[in-house]
Amino acid sequence: MGAEIIASHGILVQIFLLFLVVGTLTPLLAKESPQAFRRWSLIYTMSFQALITMIAFTGVVALVIGEFAFSTAIMVMVVIWALMMFIEIKKYKLIKVARLDDEKTRKLLKGAFVKISVVQILFVVLMVVAMVLKAKGVISL
Repeated sequence: MGAEIIASHGILVQIFLLFLVVGTLTPLLAKESPQAFRRWSLIYTMSFQALITMIAFTGVVALVIGEFAFSTAIMVMVVIWALMMFIEIKKYKLIKVARLDDEKTRKLLKGAFVKISVVQILFVVLMVVAMVLKAKGVISL
């Protein structure tokens, strides 16, 4: 049972990573109008939150059912989860209240959107690499 939960957690992380990579294209999808950028950003943020919460839920289930110890690795995952949620919510709130009619502001926010997405991708990749290295016994967390 624990192996199935961990496999589900891993699959969700892979789907989330793919979502993040494809999500960097969100500013390109919204070329037609400022409101389209706001709308695509909302869709992206809601999907982001749904996926990352599913990952957290499977992680908690793995922790409880799989009888895994609450380790440093799990604490790091919780901190990364909270940080990514905080950043995503702040990013959307900024886009929601910004004057997107101003071309300069819109360009700035679209650039920030891509940069934040890249940082989030790096967070996930670093955590995945750390967990793979932990599983192989190269590092201990």
